[in-house]
Amino acid sequence: MATAAVAFVAMLAVWLRGGGGFDTAWLPSWDARLAFRLDGLGALYALLATGVGVAVFTYATAYLPRHLEHEGRPQVEGRRFHALMVLFMVAMVGLVTAQDLLVLFVFWDLTAIASYFLIGFDRQHREARLSALMALLVTGVSAVLLLIGILVLRAEFGTTSIPALLGRVGRGGPVVTLAGALIAVGALAKSAQAPLHFWLPRAMAAPTPVSAYLHSAAMVAAGVFLLSRLHPLLASSELLLDALLVVGLGSMAVGGLLALGADHLKRLLAYSTIAQYGYVVTMLGVGGAAGAAAACFYVLAHALAKSALFMTSGAVTEATGAKHLSEVGGLARALPALAVGSGLAAAGLAALPLTIGFFKDELFFKAAAERGPWLAVAAVSSAALTFAYITRFWTGIFLGHGRPARPVPRRLVAPVVVLGGLVVAGGVLVEPFASLSRAAAEVTAAAPVAVDPAYHLDLRAENVMALATYAAGLALVLARPRLGGALAAVARLGQRAGPEHIYIASLAALNRLSNAIHDIEVRDLRARVVAVLVPAGVLVGIGVAITPFAGAYVVGSFSRLDLPLVAALVGCALAALIVTRLRRHLAMAVGLSGVGFSLAVAYELLGAPDVALVAVLIETLMMLLFVAVFALLPRRVLQREAAIPVTGSRRIRDPVVGVISGVLVLLVVWAGFSRPTPPDPTADKYLELAEQAHGSDVVTVILADFRGLDTLVEISVVFVALLGVATLLRRGKLW
Repeated sequence: MATAAVAFVAMLAVWLRGGGGFDTAWLPSWDARLAFRLDGLGALYALLATGVGVAVFTYATAYLPRHLEHEGRPQVEGRRFHALMVLFMVAMVGLVTAQDLLVLFVFWDLTAIASYFLIGFDRQHREARLSALMALLVTGVSAVLLLIGILVLRAEFGTTSIPALLGRVGRGGPVVTLAGALIAVGALAKSAQAPLHFWLPRAMAAPTPVSAYLHSAAMVAAGVFLLSRLHPLLASSELLLDALLVVGLGSMAVGGLLALGADHLKRLLAYSTIAQYGYVVTMLGVGGAAGAAAACFYVLAHALAKSALFMTSGAVTEATGAKHLSEVGGLARALPALAVGSGLAAAGLAALPLTIGFFKDELFFKAAAERGPWLAVAAVSSAALTFAYITRFWTGIFLGHGRPARPVPRRLVAPVVVLGGLVVAGGVLVEPFASLSRAAAEVTAAAPVAVDPAYHLDLRAENVMALATYAAGLALVLARPRLGGALAAVARLGQRAGPEHIYIASLAALNRLSNAIHDIEVRDLRARVVAVLVPAGVLVGIGVAITPFAGAYVVGSFSRLDLPLVAALVGCALAALIVTRLRRHLAMAVGLSGVGFSLAVAYELLGAPDVALVAVLIETLMMLLFVAVFALLPRRVLQREAAIPVTGSRRIRDPVVGVISGVLVLLVVWAGFSRPTPPDPTADKYLELAEQAHGSDVVTVILADFRGLDTLVEISVVFVALLGVATLLRRGKLW
């Protein structure tokens, strides 16, 4: 709580002083820098991550001890939970303030890792483990696309600095469109947009504070943040903006319908999150000043209301033990403060007047109406769905016949009341929120933006659309009992043929393939070698086939002076062939040493006596080691192994794999020698820097610095492994 509060105050203070940041060298050869700045867009998301973090962390201090008690787990595990939550907050702040794409990507993946552990916090439950894995795979695999997009931009523009990139994009082009599409897919998957939305409802297996934080103001918000941060790049392609518009509208429809039919409290809110961020993506697809203003203000209003509603669901479950809407009702008498706080938050999400939510819909309706009548109709329909399922959520919990409920701690209620109060405060005193949204929207639109929400008692388009929303929403609320069958059918269709079904089927197929390859690979040593060589050979073969042959394979000159070298290499090849036919172990050891000694002669003839001496030493030691091992092994074992016949497919498989591998290696080496690498100026720089590293030559510096650090890491790994083994031995878990 203290960490979040200090972070919030610090972010607010920096922003009120005009923002700020720092920039220092990180990867000079890549022109990548550790650059952070609290601009308008970063301030909006950083203040949400830390401010909502204060409320959620306060809530968690009362929720988690009870949760651990219910699960029969020790209270000490709460330390790990709180540490992960703080780590996520830090990662989110780093993500939204990063001014370099590589730095941004590091924090992007850090949020994925932290969310994996948080979603799977109740690891004793299979559902929690599978849900965490699903979230990690969907957001992690899509993050690879994000990284590829970043590298494409760097290859095209020579930098990963976000301000520099946005300044060089200009009118775009095919490369910018490709990079933008890759980045957009990663961002949309993070924000749980259709069709990659299915991981978010499953993530509700996490404890309620995780859902309240990650899925309102943090992880899911990261996706739309990235779209907003790089919106000038995306706006250079009409195709990308149209794609965002389609995805946003689809997510609004899918999330809204599933939320209207859902019975599980947290899943209903998860489906709502899919729909609500669909609003934001739609506005980013609309683009322009109006779209940017609506998107930024919507994120702010949604975070305040949705985090309060998630915490409401957790408090209701704690008070009643129920997790489904059909199991609760009439709790307003037993939990009056919670009813008021969550009622204000629900009113904000339903966009009722005198709440900040009214203005979020006003800006949304204005941008939609400017785009065209068809989008205005879609906006009203989606807003009506929101009105209906949020009304159903709150009335289903607090109205109706009273049900028994246990008292809950004040820290489970106070954060909901505070956030609900902020929702109403934003509806009465909107300028501070509008000012923050305006600054964020100007970064998104890369142009001045007017965000001036206000109440207007007239029949302008936004007001008419709001009235239509209330009327259609009330109609949906009244018709909900008759729509139950159709909504359930939609949910079943998604389970049987939707993206989640495809994900599960694909994962099962990959597991079967992995098991089959594992069975082949571990059969024997030859099979393991084949499992490595065959795929490598296929890839090299494809590379050779698609590479132009002109000048790729050059035949050099040959003279009598080369005869000794050729003789040494021929002797090496003959020794290798002979080894494949030998059956006696001692003969094989001698034959292998013949291969090594022949290569040592080749090194000497090429003018590398030091390498030749090392090769002779190694081959001598290896031969003696083999002979010593064979002398220690029982004679009958060696005789039995030597007598095993080569049968079955190995008679053909092994020679074929060997010949193909040898030919492909020949082609690669031949091509490499045919096109020698041009002189690299980096070598000259290493020579100059050798003295500064206190070395007499480059080789010494490399061995002392790089190889020394590598060895230090290896020693550290071995040390950690030994610690693990020692711990297991102490606990008696190795038997």
